Amino acid sequence: MLTKRIIPCLDIKDGRTVKGINFENIRDAGDPIELGALYAAQGADELVFLDITATNERRKTLSELVNNISHHINIPFTVGGGISSVEDVRVLLQNGADKISVNTSAFNNPALLNQLALEFGSQCIVLAIDTKMEPDGNWYVYLNGGRIKTNVLCNDWARQGVDLGVGEILLTSMNNDGTKKGFALDITRQLATSLPVPVIASGGAGTMDHFVDVFEDARADAALAASIFHYKEIEIPVLKQYLSKKGIFMRF
Repeated sequence: MLTKRIIPCLDIKDGRTVKGINFENIRDAGDPIELGALYAAQGADELVFLDITATNERRKTLSELVNNISHHINIPFTVGGGISSVEDVRVLLQNGADKISVNTSAFNNPALLNQLALEFGSQCIVLAIDTKMEPDGNWYVYLNGGRIKTNVLCNDWARQGVDLGVGEILLTSMNNDGTKKGFALDITRQLATSLPVPVIASGGAGTMDHFVDVFEDARADAALAASIFHYKEIEIPVLKQYLSKKGIFMRF
């Protein structure tokens, strides 16, 4: 049986790690190089770096910072933010990224996903989807760091992304993000049980039991969290031990 993955996320703004609630009220959470090194030492399975204002500010991801972080960790490293071309990906891979996360640029130009998968391999390409449940009960795709709503359903876009060659889905519920009330189990389960690629659940982690729920009930392959790790509310080794005792396969 495949082990489940615990993935800390570094949301980066102006070179610092930040965290908000429902994609708003952003506050400082520390130095990304120090945090990345700490999480690698604690046994995180992977690290995700998201330059959260790159797309909105119409600039590229901070490749120098990516390079610095990569020299302080020994775990798989996924980088996203402002990526819109094969050359953007090549630069980040040369600076230490192992995988690339694309979001808005892929939605605006779906052919990009196919180009990247053909050039670098599906295992390298992660489709990040920011989604929000609206009053009609459906989950819709949002762009530009959650600022722009589309009329496309999350399920449909995820399936299209897989058809175009992505190797993994990073699913963030905007409703749950930063609330610490638990992951969005329903939409996570829909994707995890219907798609042939791994699904990373993101948004809402607040307790160790929330991880149990997202792995057992929602069938996620990995769970991503930020503030609970940044502010040391839950430490990764303790979380992994807890999940292991609950019968969830972890890598130590």
